[in-house]
Amino acid sequence: MTSHSPLRFKNRIYYSLVAAGGLVVLMGLYAAHMMEEHGHIITGMNNQIVWGIPHVFAIFLIVTASGVLNVSSIGSVFNKPAYKARAPLAGLLSIAMLAGGLTVLMLDLGRPDRIIVAMTHFNPTSVFAWNIFLYSGMFAAVAFYLWTMMEKRMNPWSKPAGLLVFVWRFVLTTGTGVIFSFLVARQAYGTAILPPMFIVMSFAWGMAVFHVVQAAIYEWNGKLLDAYVQKRMKNLMGIFVIATLYFVAAYHLTNLYFARQAEFERFILFDGGVYPLVFWVGYFLFGNLIPLLLIYHPALGKSKCILFASLLIILGGFSLLYVFIIGGQAFPLSIFPGYEVSSSFGDGAIGLYRPSMPEIMLGMGAVGVSFLITAIGIRMLDFVPHEIPKSR
Repeated sequence: MTSHSPLRFKNRIYYSLVAAGGLVVLMGLYAAHMMEEHGHIITGMNNQIVWGIPHVFAIFLIVTASGVLNVSSIGSVFNKPAYKARAPLAGLLSIAMLAGGLTVLMLDLGRPDRIIVAMTHFNPTSVFAWNIFLYSGMFAAVAFYLWTMMEKRMNPWSKPAGLLVFVWRFVLTTGTGVIFSFLVARQAYGTAILPPMFIVMSFAWGMAVFHVVQAAIYEWNGKLLDAYVQKRMKNLMGIFVIATLYFVAAYHLTNLYFARQAEFERFILFDGGVYPLVFWVGYFLFGNLIPLLLIYHPALGKSKCILFASLLIILGGFSLLYVFIIGGQAFPLSIFPGYEVSSSFGDGAIGLYRPSMPEIMLGMGAVGVSFLITAIGIRMLDFVPHEIPKSR
């Protein structure tokens, strides 16, 4: 075998990608170290905006970790062979993204060792305490599910394990939405529509991430995705994007109906500076309209167009979470509704936030963790989908 053989060339590219992913992870760890040494003063976060860019990355990864399992659920629970062939890859992606998202949350604590306190002193009234069990249970359920699919003697348990994961991921995503819906002090949150909205968002973002990873795997291995499977998956992704847009519209229209929310909606949709721009351009235009055109236009629904649409949907997901999380905190608290409050601490002032480089590095470090787990997992074990042409 010569040094210019395709196999050796691909090996060099693979190790280069892994090294690049490791470098991104090291950058994230360095950012966490800097935040621990100097405190959150080196970030854009402050007393009003306590969740910044790292939390946007974390919540996107955690929500998407649940949604990507929709591929495996359709295969195992609803017995669709075309999706069943992709179930192991969906399980690997779920574990990888969940690990990446939780890495950010732990490192952003400033004192990551204090996670032990949260684990050993359970507070049943805290949503965050509930999520400790939901996240750890998710790891265990998906790992067991992968075992039942990849070990022949465990195959009879695959469907019950798939059903367990199907239920657990709904509960986990509901728990993530509940974190915000229980925050009644913030006008952006405190509504019961958020848990189902997060579930539907997870479907769209999970399908988009799966499309990107699957396209990369097929290109790397010189495989061609079956046209029937591609059509089924891209149409399903389009439906999830439309459903997400519906829930986001319902969320804002419901707020607009209440007089006490009108000022917040005007801020977030029209007068809030960067937040309306990110919402209308980043989420609505690039995250919805253009992807839907690429998915459903008869002349554009090809593999490269679907890949581009998936990348735009991911961009739209980050844009929506940026507006929802950071914009929701930037709007001033209404501590005494119906009364005018003034003090020397800046009550009623719009919160200012500029993402700092350590925050961006920490968020990208989470993506690096997810990438490394996925890349090494696919290399070490058989996670490449084995195509079943024209499976009905």
